[in-house]
Amino acid sequence: MANSATASLNPTRDDFAALLDESYGESEAFEGSVVKGTVVGIEKDVAVIDIGLKTEGRVPLREFTGPGREAAPKIGDVVEVYLERVENALGEAVISREKARREESWVKLEKAFEAGEKVDGVIFNQVKGGFTVDLDGAVAFLPRSQVDIRPIRDVTPLMGVPQPFQILKMDRRRGNIVVSRRTVLEESRAEQRHEIVANLEEGQVIEGMVKNITDYGAFVDLGGIDGLLHVTDIAWRRVNHPTEVLNIGQTVRVKIVKINHDTHRISLGMKQLLDDPWQAIDSKYPLNARLHGRVTNITDYGAFVELEPGIEGLIHVSEMSWTKKNVHPGKIVSTSQEVDVQVLEVDPVKRRISLGLKQTLANPWEVFAEKHPVGTEVEGEVKNKTEFGLFIGLDGDVDGMVHLSDLDWNRPGEQVIEEYKKGDMVKAKVLDVDVEKERISLGIKQLASDPFTSASAGSEEGGDLKKGAVVTCEVMEVKEGGIDVKIAGSDLVTFIKRSELARDRADQRSERFAVGEKVDARITQFDRRARKVSVSIKALEMAEEKEAIAAYGSADSGASLGDILGAALKARDTDKK
Repeated sequence: MANSATASLNPTRDDFAALLDESYGESEAFEGSVVKGTVVGIEKDVAVIDIGLKTEGRVPLREFTGPGREAAPKIGDVVEVYLERVENALGEAVISREKARREESWVKLEKAFEAGEKVDGVIFNQVKGGFTVDLDGAVAFLPRSQVDIRPIRDVTPLMGVPQPFQILKMDRRRGNIVVSRRTVLEESRAEQRHEIVANLEEGQVIEGMVKNITDYGAFVDLGGIDGLLHVTDIAWRRVNHPTEVLNIGQTVRVKIVKINHDTHRISLGMKQLLDDPWQAIDSKYPLNARLHGRVTNITDYGAFVELEPGIEGLIHVSEMSWTKKNVHPGKIVSTSQEVDVQVLEVDPVKRRISLGLKQTLANPWEVFAEKHPVGTEVEGEVKNKTEFGLFIGLDGDVDGMVHLSDLDWNRPGEQVIEEYKKGDMVKAKVLDVDVEKERISLGIKQLASDPFTSASAGSEEGGDLKKGAVVTCEVMEVKEGGIDVKIAGSDLVTFIKRSELARDRADQRSERFAVGEKVDARITQFDRRARKVSVSIKALEMAEEKEAIAAYGSADSGASLGDILGAALKARDTDKK
């Protein structure tokens, strides 16, 4: 008995190990889990917590406090902590309130993520690319792009404030959580927009504040939702930029023109609150009426002129000047210039008025026709040379054209035009003025008399000049194929080809003749209508031979052809004397 009692009072080493295992066996099963404990003491900034083990654990008070958390615990409070190890080197239990909260949070967050529910959190720090958020113990990443609907410069007012977030992604194994505040705001805003839009109607007139201005219009805050006031709906008149009429922060009265309930887009109008100036526009601006207006805008194709507020007409570039055809409108008129115009066309359906500027000015072709009737001699500068003639600058900033056929009576126009160059001052005669087609025909050769007219005066056949007549010609130019000659007593110039230079082939050489030499020839063609005259030395020689034979002998007389021609020439010389 004594030995037995002694053994129970003095356990062996093996018995002690067994008791120790019995004491700690159950506790070891709790390592890595959340357990409940009681605060048994507060030492400075540390709470001493009894979790039912042989020793207590210590937790810094800062793990209990912070934005959005409970107050610091008091003695006797029951709290949940995370048991990391039963005993450390100091013989104390290693516990953590932070890890306990994190474990609790992950369970709740996973449920919220699966259900698509929002979670509450607090932004507490800024990191690269965004911010960190405390989700009741679990730390999440908030990308900068997910902070707000619009980029914000200062996030300070948002930090430390409990607010809802939407979980975008979770990975418990890696401990990653990504959240968004923007998604929550957009959802809230969409609900708010839907509610506001549901209370609005097309045609309704409301007040709003100009929130933003762009090149194409202004966004107006209608009390939680924005509507677009397009630049064309600000006023009936032309508005080049919304800032001409509106300022940011300005309160405006607008009319709801259109509502898209699917996209929540609202179109607004200000001009719709005013009377439409295009009503009865036909009677207000009849055709051909002369009006006064102001140039408001200049384009490549013309200029817009304001006739009254809200009413503009277009002067097409073709109606701006009688003479300046290929000039930019900006070189004819300038913005804000006051001009007189004429109404050319009115289209009430398309809201278009066509105006003319040149119609209020004198037509320079009509003026020219009055000052310079057909037959008048004019002088001008050669403006251009083309393949079909010369363009001459005339009074009134108009041009006249001299056709190739009107350059010279005798020479071809293609040859004569080479003698002219731009800038030359030339004289010409007015041949025709077509006001409707804006054309003036001029002639240079008409300054001199028509050699055919003078040569054929008094006779339909040509007066002294007619077919068969013998004429004296002056050699003007010697060419390889013949000679140019001028018929004496006229201005007619013609060409005698080589085969017509002599009866005998051996004498048909143009080099036999010299410039200025006088030769006799016979007219073989004189066509006044075709303006063509031909002469031939050969024809004259053959005619003279025929006449000599008839007058002085024949082949039967026994006289030679030389004797006959000699007698004929002697007789002709006697007659001349």
